Amino acid sequence: MARIKWLPEAVQDFERLYFFLLDKDSEAAKRAASSILSGSEILKLTPRIGRPMPDDGNRRELFMAFGAGAYVIRYKLEGENTVVIIRVWHSRENRN
Repeated sequence: MARIKWLPEAVQDFERLYFFLLDKDSEAAKRAASSILSGSEILKLTPRIGRPMPDDGNRRELFMAFGAGAYVIRYKLEGENTVVIIRVWHSRENRN
């Protein structure tokens, strides 16, 4: 089983996504948090499950369906036993 390490930016993303929904629907905020955390649990068991990034063989993306889109968990592998979560966002966010 791999170890999960969250970068500070990813933690900030998680909090931002949670509090954005909390203002609108507390149950949706709980489901969103659960979806993202479930993704991190999946990565513990199968770290290579995410789609490799085309520009870098070390970074990957895992998509967790939620609402009309998905949460995107971008991560990288450090060795065989550590998954580093780099960023998290919703696929419908404007990321420009």
